[in-house]
Amino acid sequence: MKLVIVESPAKTHTIGAYLGSDYKVVSSKGHIRDLSTTGKYGLGVDIENDFKPNYVAISGKKRDITALKKDIKASDFVYLATDPDREGEAISWHLYDALDISEDKYDRIVFNEITKPAVKEALNHPRKIDFNLVKSQETRRILDRIIGFRLSKLMQSKTGGKSAGRVQSVALKLIVDREREIEAFIPEEYWTVTAKFKEFDSVLEKYKKDKLELHNEDEVKEVLSKLGEDYKIESISQKEKNRSGVMPFTTSTLQQACINKFNYNSSKVMSVAQKLYEGINLGSETVGLITYMRTDSTRLSPIFINDTFEYIKNTFGNEYVGAVKKGKKNENVQDAHEAIRPTSIHRTPESVKSYLSSDEYKIYSIIYARALASLMKDAKILATTVILDNNDYKFKTTGQILTFDGFLKAYKDYSVSNDIILPDFNKYNGVVSTKNVETEQKFTKPVSRYTEATLIEEMEELGIGRPSTYATTMKTLKDRDYVKVEEKKFHPTEMGIETTDKLQEFFSNIINVEYTATMETDLDKIADQNLDNIKVLKDFYQDFEPLVAKAFQDMEKKAPKLTGENCPECGNELVIRKGRYGEFTACSNYPTCKYIKQEKKEIVAICKCPKCSGDIVEKKTRKGKIFYGCNNYPKCDTALWDLPTGELCPECSSLLTTKKDVIKCSSCDYTK
Repeated sequence: MKLVIVESPAKTHTIGAYLGSDYKVVSSKGHIRDLSTTGKYGLGVDIENDFKPNYVAISGKKRDITALKKDIKASDFVYLATDPDREGEAISWHLYDALDISEDKYDRIVFNEITKPAVKEALNHPRKIDFNLVKSQETRRILDRIIGFRLSKLMQSKTGGKSAGRVQSVALKLIVDREREIEAFIPEEYWTVTAKFKEFDSVLEKYKKDKLELHNEDEVKEVLSKLGEDYKIESISQKEKNRSGVMPFTTSTLQQACINKFNYNSSKVMSVAQKLYEGINLGSETVGLITYMRTDSTRLSPIFINDTFEYIKNTFGNEYVGAVKKGKKNENVQDAHEAIRPTSIHRTPESVKSYLSSDEYKIYSIIYARALASLMKDAKILATTVILDNNDYKFKTTGQILTFDGFLKAYKDYSVSNDIILPDFNKYNGVVSTKNVETEQKFTKPVSRYTEATLIEEMEELGIGRPSTYATTMKTLKDRDYVKVEEKKFHPTEMGIETTDKLQEFFSNIINVEYTATMETDLDKIADQNLDNIKVLKDFYQDFEPLVAKAFQDMEKKAPKLTGENCPECGNELVIRKGRYGEFTACSNYPTCKYIKQEKKEIVAICKCPKCSGDIVEKKTRKGKIFYGCNNYPKCDTALWDLPTGELCPECSSLLTTKKDVIKCSSCDYTK
């Protein structure tokens, strides 16, 4: 028997069905090991011994490791088939190392899509583990551990901040810098003048040949006093232009498109895309619908390109067949594998709709449409510009008409229409007339705050982070209360601003865009065997650790907030402190006085317990996570993670619970 080890349990059934009874497919369920929290500063890294990592089994994974060892012992050969990126390569190495797999008893295989041909092809091209990729991932992990542990500890001891990180803190700095730019912005007044005709509008742009800017109402009144009712048609120009098509999705552009179109967050986009990649049961088969969703490449496979050209020709006509577009060159692009695309152009969204959830259908549809459109011809528009003259004041009207839809034939649902149809100006005999002239006072606006989509776009443009980090970074910024989201825009909180300012005061030469982007480039060089990873770590630590020591010594500690009350035990003032599970009120004379005020929270019964007729109330675990349990505990052990509705299941009489508007039974499979 041959053993295939993948990362996700969801892949095992799909791939197992492709390979047959001679193979057993099992899952590692992601990483099985991570850095320990022992040694200097709890880093799990021996700084003095060339940053040697100390790996330990992840909590809860010992049983999985034991099961994997048993499977390996019972097999003749092992294929390590983890994801086709650096993280996947590292997981394969950890499996190889931790499970004591013999060098002559394993191969590494990779596939960019989970389809039968792709998996079979991967088995025909096995290789050994790429240790340069492993070194690159290990270096990233060590850097993130050192920066994260050391700076997070500093922030927790000196400020109200909860954490700091190599990518996270630079992304937060972008948000804070943008906020300060907005605060410093001084709006300037300007006015527009628009001539309103029956079939079109025309906006004042110039006086004679000079651009005209109107800054106040007096200037506007002077212009109006010189305008007549008749406007001479000075020129009409028409030009056919191409409207460029789209490139297939990368991780970043997929997240941006789904955030803007469907109002999803980046974490949700990646979660749904993961399911589409791992495999969907289509009745007759289970197959991955899209290629690997963590990529910065816009490259497509020659087979997919040829199939799609043929599909376009047969479906839309030969005039819609385009060419392979070249993406803009970017030194930060790894181009490790293809763009995100459907695994088969013949598997249309409509043909698989009945097998997909609403979210899966939406995301598959936009991925399919984008890949298809990327290989279609550009659209063509007829752009029209009309200049009107009124006593040397030049008014401009523009419009465009779509003359050939091209790639929009497939992508129109995801593209903004720019059609502005103008009348036939020849019928006016050279002059149009109106008494209706509207003026409007406006003020210049500052640059917009970042949305999740625009921040991801900016991070990619600046080379901060990689495809696998964008969603995690967005989530961390929100979870740590460094930002709040209002009208889809990121606003830094007081804590976010304070954390950024403190980091910039002591670490401005490390927590910045240039340093972080350079570090990403260095990691790429390690992967390509063009840079020694130990040298990278030594150079970094030599600069970083003295700054940390100085910050611990010199950074002013934020004073706790006074409550205005006195301690009932020693008479000193009570203050609000931050603990592991949130804020609490305690004596300012700690540790001499260890008084902590016990907050009395009114307990509200949510519903009756079906077991003992006690009250179901909101409770918290030792780690602060909310759950719902019976107030007769420990006599009654009723406990629920989701909010109970108070209704009983018609099938088993357990409580029904609700989460994200879905009502289901807490015990059986019943869903309301």
